[in-house]
Amino acid sequence: MAGRLILGWALQGVTARGAVLELGSGSGAMAAETIRRHPECQLTVTDVDPAMVTAAQRRFADEPQVTVRQADASGLPFADGSFDVVVSYLMLHHVIAWRQALGEVSRVLRPGGQFVGYDVAAAPLTEWAHRAERSPHQLIGRHELESALSQVGFESVSVRSTVGGQAVRFTAGEPG
Repeated sequence: MAGRLILGWALQGVTARGAVLELGSGSGAMAAETIRRHPECQLTVTDVDPAMVTAAQRRFADEPQVTVRQADASGLPFADGSFDVVVSYLMLHHVIAWRQALGEVSRVLRPGGQFVGYDVAAAPLTEWAHRAERSPHQLIGRHELESALSQVGFESVSVRSTVGGQAVRFTAGEPG
């Protein structure tokens, strides 16, 4: 249900086409909605947590266009230029080496590819929530993310605050 409500908002007009990589997919809620709406894409879903990978493998066992892999976003196990679109939904702040992860996204995107997604923002409420649950995190400010995306070579970078400043939505293009 969450994927159904959020996917269009999260994609921001970018079409999930060709080879699509989802970083930090968890059990696959957003991936399931992606395949429902874009059955022609070849979707690779990843997560660093073996339990989430197992859950996603079960969920997509009968979906031949979905591949599930365990992967750390800061060291992706894919060849250069493997994907047309990379998506990241509410997970980048869990990657302590997030700048390195952005470089990896740029590396695995094909020329003209798109990186799109959303995340929580560096804001007092989100910081408090993550400290309370004691989860590893590195909250990222809007300007900090925008600068880092440009520094790794993305073009047409857009990072916008949303949800009262508690979240950011972003798009960035790989030079074509």
